[in-house]
Amino acid sequence: MANLTLIFAEGAVEPTAFGMNATVWVSIAMLVFLGILVWKGVPAAIAAMLDKRIAEISKQLTEAEQLRLDAESLKAEYEAKLAAAAKEADDMRARAESEAETLVAKAKADATALIGRRKQMAEDRIAAAEATALSEVRAATAKAATAAAAALIAEKHDAKADKALVDQAIAGVARG
Repeated sequence: MANLTLIFAEGAVEPTAFGMNATVWVSIAMLVFLGILVWKGVPAAIAAMLDKRIAEISKQLTEAEQLRLDAESLKAEYEAKLAAAAKEADDMRARAESEAETLVAKAKADATALIGRRKQMAEDRIAAAEATALSEVRAATAKAATAAAAALIAEKHDAKADKALVDQAIAGVARG
């Protein structure tokens, strides 16, 4: 089939106008079209449109850079705030631990003092109870001794013995 196309192409005559073939006419039409475009300022309009677009993109890039810088600034600010908050939390924890240690030491001292006071109070109560018991025992002993002496005297002494004792006491006073 390719051979058949070559056979038809050899016998065909190429059309021409004013002695120029179709390729030359297309080239001329293209040059005229491009000339009209240049004459009407189309390249300048295209360049202006591209410049406008470049300016918009440049503006957007500048805004994006400013936003990035603002974001980095905010990030640094919040990191500083976070570090400050962490330091403050550590300080608060250290103060709380110190206060807790102080409170524990004070509670131990207070407990020791309380135990000492209660021990002293208990010893004082025991001493008072011993003194009371001792005085009660002495009183009971004196009472029992008095009762026993009265019973012995009543049993062994009569009026005659009393008279002899009184006479003896008077004689002892007179000598003296």
